[in-house]
Amino acid sequence: MKFKVFLFLISLVLLSNINLFANGNKNILVINSYHRGFQWSDDVLNGIESVLYDKKVNPTVWYMDSKRIASSNYYKELKDLYKLQLSKSKYDLVVAIDKFAYEFTLQNYKELFTDEPVFFVGIEQFSQDEVKKYNLQKKVSGLLEKRAISDIIKMIYKLMPRLKKLYIINDKSENGDDSDPFIQSAINDLNNKFEVQYIRSSTLDDLKEKFSTHVPNEAVFFIRFYNDKDGHLYKNSEIAEMINASKIPVFTTDTLFIGKGSTGGKLVPIKDLGIKSGKDILGILDNSLPTPFIQTAEKFEYKFDFEKVKEFKLPTDTLKVEYEYVNYPESFLDRNRQFVDFVFMMSPFLLFLILGLIHNLYLRIKSTKLLKQRMEFDKVLLNSIKAPIVWQDEKGRVVDSNSKFCDFMDLPCPKVKGKKLKYYFKKYTTEPISKTLEPFINNSLEENQMVIKGEDNKEYTYMIDQTNYTEDIFKTKGTVTVFTDITKEKQALKEKRKHQEFIIQQSKLAEIGEVFSSIAHQWKTPLVEIATIAQERLYSDEAENIDEVNNDYVNDIMVQVKYMTETINSFQKFIMPSTQKIVFDIYESVEEMLEIIRHNMKYNYINVNVNVEPETNLMILGYKNELMQTLLNIVNNAKESIIKQKSKDKITQGSITINIKNINNKVQIDIEDNGGGIPHKYIDQIFEPYFTTKKDGHGIGLYMARLIIEDKIGGKINVSNAKDGARFTIQLELTK
Repeated sequence: MKFKVFLFLISLVLLSNINLFANGNKNILVINSYHRGFQWSDDVLNGIESVLYDKKVNPTVWYMDSKRIASSNYYKELKDLYKLQLSKSKYDLVVAIDKFAYEFTLQNYKELFTDEPVFFVGIEQFSQDEVKKYNLQKKVSGLLEKRAISDIIKMIYKLMPRLKKLYIINDKSENGDDSDPFIQSAINDLNNKFEVQYIRSSTLDDLKEKFSTHVPNEAVFFIRFYNDKDGHLYKNSEIAEMINASKIPVFTTDTLFIGKGSTGGKLVPIKDLGIKSGKDILGILDNSLPTPFIQTAEKFEYKFDFEKVKEFKLPTDTLKVEYEYVNYPESFLDRNRQFVDFVFMMSPFLLFLILGLIHNLYLRIKSTKLLKQRMEFDKVLLNSIKAPIVWQDEKGRVVDSNSKFCDFMDLPCPKVKGKKLKYYFKKYTTEPISKTLEPFINNSLEENQMVIKGEDNKEYTYMIDQTNYTEDIFKTKGTVTVFTDITKEKQALKEKRKHQEFIIQQSKLAEIGEVFSSIAHQWKTPLVEIATIAQERLYSDEAENIDEVNNDYVNDIMVQVKYMTETINSFQKFIMPSTQKIVFDIYESVEEMLEIIRHNMKYNYINVNVNVEPETNLMILGYKNELMQTLLNIVNNAKESIIKQKSKDKITQGSITINIKNINNKVQIDIEDNGGGIPHKYIDQIFEPYFTTKKDGHGIGLYMARLIIEDKIGGKINVSNAKDGARFTIQLELTK
């Protein structure tokens, strides 16, 4: 049996013997208390290696595996194995990582080493008496690990001022025993501010079950729990799973579990502990540090898991310290870093391209405007021409005509294009013109002239001038036919032909789309009001007054329709440069606006109060319809906020108050609601175009409100949060 153990130890050392450099002037032996894969010691070792990487130092690492095997026989066999290994090796420094390696080195120093200095890292308590016991006072230096146990408990209480119970978890390992005095001291300093349950003996399953239910005002302070009461060793992944599954916040002392379920705390950065150790090792090797020395690593980092802080609603800002979040949602720049870098590199080219496109767009818009003007001019010109003109495509279907052509044919002007002339002659009786035009319609006309008898029985001679056209953009072609009355000029104009070409091209300005989008948004509010009135009628139980009620609702609906018509007309006037301002009573405008939505407010149990200070001058110069639309938009936004608050049972009765008064030769309108207000982070953005916090919103209403109030009327509009909701303030100049 001993032989098998011996073989196992030889294999373990051979596998764990790591030579980080092929050549080096200094050799160090690193004895790790644990096995490879134990995250704490791996992080410390990684920190040491990062410092020694480009130095002429050759480290050799041995793993003791003390978490899994810790019997005296095992340590005896391990000593014999190390003794065999060291018989052919000489090291300049022995580094012991954590308590087991440190004590093993002290206890077996005389048998394993000669005069090599010893450096330890990671233990929490140092005893000079223990060093004297082995007569190694001049050999031992080290870096103590300090956990901010007391500070973290105070931090937890600050984050959770209503804390009732704190669970402290610390296993019964030797490392746990080292931490125990600090824990006991911190508990004694609490003066019974809250209940503390100190857990040292349990199982991971029991802990998982214990913290599987959310209990308000309770928290867990996790020190370590690698060994349970049955001696079972847990992996970091198993511990992280338990911490992450906890329904109450779990605070830790180091960076091992941050980002894996730990809420955070004042943490010991494990890798930085290794980096500091690496620097001390170099100082010992090059004699730049006087030995022996005992230092304490006091570097801490405040780190918190953003998702856990959000889940448990912890006010980290109250700590008044610099802290860092992990699992913080990535910003747009972080998610699209490569794309942003690419755009930044390409920005000069994109700038020139954009300038070129803007110039091209300007030319296109200019050309489109000119074309539209030309088309309108051509249409007026064609209708002013007394000669009948008709456009036909290659299949003989009428594309368009001027008004004189309809009069000439004695037909109603066709509203539906795309029909052949035969269709109109079959539908309408047009004797005798139809017989006269029949050869032309059947494409059997030999000459370009024809004689038609008019209603006065006189003959009129018309010259038929046909021109084929081809349109390159849409690849269409056809014929333009002009009927010219040459009765008086028949002989003089017999050999003369008049050729005429018309270019038809349709285009829309990009701005029109924005205008109609705004119009559609302006119509949304009246449509909602109409729907509300219809629903109120639908659920009415007063059958005996049904005729009168129907009349009332018809009137209400007509008011809404009339308002919608006035809204679109007002908007059309708004965009016209020639729109004139009028003098009107602001109070009357408010009342007219409220009359439109009175049923809706009543249906949603919202009280609307209008208060006017005595002797207030209410006459202003401006655009009445636009101002009413602005007020309606603000009031409807308030209504939606109130409905949302009521759905969350935060309020039972909605309230909208409109106060009107004079301030500094101005009339001020304050619209205040109890709908919960506007989030502070959005309050400076709500007047921006297309910005909205609503799921189905368009973000154009308040933008239009500011445009109307400030640009068209010359007033001011701003928003702030009141006690229970939002307050919109509008200031307008009084008439002089």
